[in-house]
Amino acid sequence: MDIRMQSKIHQIDPSLLAVIAEGFLSRLSFGVVGFALPLYAYHLGMSLSAIGVLISLNVVAEMVLKPLLAPLVDRFGTRRSLGVAVGLRSVVALLLVLAAAPWQLFAIRIMHGVSESLRDPSVNAIIAERGGQRTIASAFAWYNTAKVVAGAVGKSAAGILLTLTVSNYPLVFGCGFLLSALPLYAVVRYVKDAEPDEPVAGTRADAAAIAQPAGMERDAGLSRPAIVQFFGLGALITGSASMVSNLFPLLATKYAGLTEAEAGLVYGASLFVIIFAGPLFGWLYDNVNRQLVLSARSFANIASSLLYIAFPSFGGVATAKIIDDMGKAAFRPAWGAIMAHMSSFDKARRARLMGYMGLAENIGETAGPLLAGFIWNVWGAVALLVLRTVLAVVTEVYGIFVMRSIEQGPIQQGRAAPPIPERKAAEEASAINGVDR
Repeated sequence: MDIRMQSKIHQIDPSLLAVIAEGFLSRLSFGVVGFALPLYAYHLGMSLSAIGVLISLNVVAEMVLKPLLAPLVDRFGTRRSLGVAVGLRSVVALLLVLAAAPWQLFAIRIMHGVSESLRDPSVNAIIAERGGQRTIASAFAWYNTAKVVAGAVGKSAAGILLTLTVSNYPLVFGCGFLLSALPLYAVVRYVKDAEPDEPVAGTRADAAAIAQPAGMERDAGLSRPAIVQFFGLGALITGSASMVSNLFPLLATKYAGLTEAEAGLVYGASLFVIIFAGPLFGWLYDNVNRQLVLSARSFANIASSLLYIAFPSFGGVATAKIIDDMGKAAFRPAWGAIMAHMSSFDKARRARLMGYMGLAENIGETAGPLLAGFIWNVWGAVALLVLRTVLAVVTEVYGIFVMRSIEQGPIQQGRAAPPIPERKAAEEASAINGVDR
């Protein structure tokens, strides 16, 4: 193997690899569980409306509890908090094996929300600390790609298992439990809490960049207006995106007239694109243009909505879905990098700040489908797609305004960094003394 390639491999932080492994195995497990759960609830005699509440209950619990539990991650450490969250998710899968009544399913979904409210801030904080100053978006991209692929594989495996076992739900949930327990070893063995001012990327240049982020003195404290601005941006982007993504099966079959099999083929083609698009957009964010990558989400919302309206056929729907999911693949690493950047100004409360920004995503993912369902029911699918296009335009304009706070203006209270020429000279000196990544 080439010496430079070996050097790059050795520079990859074990904690980061462990978190990516955890994301893959956990999503694989809950891909199985997520596919089987609504079918099992229907098997127990629950109505469709009750099943809808059941499926969304964990997100509601996560939204309520995340502001309360995220500060505990800062207090007790990311490694311990992630271990507790992964363990609790394993308990959730195990309890589903034993559940035999609807009320038990509701209680288990609330417990799932508790685990997610601890897990998400822990994972995001670890990636922010260990992803590397120059490769942070790529780190989030690989993590999200691992989750997407694992979720699709898990759902496919659940369908096969249910067919082979003649709908033996306890056995399927048992397989989900075994898969969910596997990440515990990776978390306990390899994830480490970053020490204060620890150079996590392995170079002096990265240590200097972490010690003083570009444009600001460290430890100055993040301003509340900056948090509110990015909170609103996250809610708008995820809300407009989820207006269609969560309702896609209905849009494909009831609006465009596709069969269930054709809709399934669209999902498969889209997944194939995401596998390559996620890492590509992460690299573009780190090396080319941040605003371009963040804007891809809004442009994808606009283009896909117009395609759904103009070409309600298999080709049009497939193209629109692929564009839509490419926008999603671009948003995840960009948003993760923004969260890492924002939280770097107050590392003592990093998980708390990332938890708040993650809450913006939860609000958008919850409000988007609710608004979409109402608009579709009252004015029809075309009105929904037109509204989504308008919201995407508004979101893009707002996103450009907010991103300028990173590029130009101070986003934290405190002293500004040294002038650009002085800071550039200091960074060049650090790069000469260290090993450039």
